Amino acid sequence: MQDIFQKTLQKNINFNGTGLHSGLTTKVNIIPSESNTGIVFKRVDHAENNIITANYKNVSSAKLCTTLENFSGIKVSTVEHLMAAFYITGIDNALVEIDNEEIPIMDGSSKNFIELINNAGLKIQNSKRKFLKIIEKVEIKENQKSISIEPSNLGFDVNFQINYANETIGKQKNHVQFYDSNLEEVYASRTFCLFEDIEKIKKAGLAKGGSLENAVVVKNKKILNKGGLRNSKEFVNHKILDLAGDFLLSGYRIIGSVKCEQGGHLFTNMFLKELFKKTSSFVELDLENLELIKKEFKTPENKIAINA
Repeated sequence: MQDIFQKTLQKNINFNGTGLHSGLTTKVNIIPSESNTGIVFKRVDHAENNIITANYKNVSSAKLCTTLENFSGIKVSTVEHLMAAFYITGIDNALVEIDNEEIPIMDGSSKNFIELINNAGLKIQNSKRKFLKIIEKVEIKENQKSISIEPSNLGFDVNFQINYANETIGKQKNHVQFYDSNLEEVYASRTFCLFEDIEKIKKAGLAKGGSLENAVVVKNKKILNKGGLRNSKEFVNHKILDLAGDFLLSGYRIIGSVKCEQGGHLFTNMFLKELFKKTSSFVELDLENLELIKKEFKTPENKIAINA
């Protein structure tokens, strides 16, 4: 069942942790905010021009993480796991104060964020949520990568496949229905890498804060982390988690069915840009009830406005 009204937090959330790529310790304060303000980041270590809106148009880099940047060049990176936690828990509006450039990686998944949000509680607001209903298929392809979205009468679901030469990761696929699935295996799935890629990543100035405490590391046929994997599809489930977080940068709850193969942060951002170019492929709507989703939208009736 889709929730009609927007939500924010009942109270502030405070935490700190290490940035995966920067290796720096960062303090974060998440504050409840008013309806229709969306997710906004504020770099409190800067005195001015420190507001960064969580929007796909503000993605300045998607190399191994999603980085947002405002018009003054102020950045916040590795936002995807926190954005996914907002998506899964139903947070539409929040102000995220951060005293450094990177959101802490925590355990490499969204699990810690979701626990903090659940402990703080949710507040239902008076304004209705912004939904985007897909009415025509949109697809992009690039070499072995592809991503598409098609109409759905139920909500948001993701069918994702990864193909790795490494035997331990291999070919994995999963289909997750965000509207009625138990999402614990998705939000608890950690970021991962191959052992042989670590040195190359670090030479690029990334993963300075990476460890077995916040990432799954695969060496040949072995998982180096104590306890192994959290679930049998942890690799592909983490990719689905990333996609959910990046999709919330659309500014909407999307009603559509996604298929993705070999995708990642950059490819998802490319796809969102393509989707919003094709204004005939979607309609923006105020959701009165679940039955409204099931109607075919060919003209802007029933309080539906085509988003141009």
